[in-house]
Amino acid sequence: MKMQLKDLIRYIVKNYPKKEDLSKARVNKLIYLIDWKSALDYNEQISNIDWIFNHYGPYVDSVETEISLDDRFQIKQTTNFYGNEKNIIVLKKDDGFQEPNKKQKKIIDLVIDLTNKMNWSNFINAVYSTYPIKYSEKGEYLDLVKLANEYKVKRES
Repeated sequence: MKMQLKDLIRYIVKNYPKKEDLSKARVNKLIYLIDWKSALDYNEQISNIDWIFNHYGPYVDSVETEISLDDRFQIKQTTNFYGNEKNIIVLKKDDGFQEPNKKQKKIIDLVIDLTNKMNWSNFINAVYSTYPIKYSEKGEYLDLVKLANEYKVKRES
């Protein structure tokens, strides 16, 4: 069973230890990693995102769109370590959201736990080291379930 995107974003924002790291790009890629892990473990994504490998790796506008359409979220402008502008996602109201089921929670919590201590460079390296990104072309649709099965077959041989 898939989660609504707004519920997944809310769970990440609420439970991510380093709130100042939750840029639009990081949340986007966290959801990608969650979907990838779910495809590997359960043969399905948690979100219903059709992932595209664009110039910046796995990225879709639907995450930002979902945030901007829901007044329980806010995109707050701040600056990063280098003094450049950064937009972080903030949860303004925590009501009316659906919680993840046990399987979903296990995967989301694992991805949060594995990534929350990573700086941006290490985080991006982790994303770019995933099979779908290493073995796909820019501009391609990333069928994570198909790619997970392909990966498992290659790993076994």
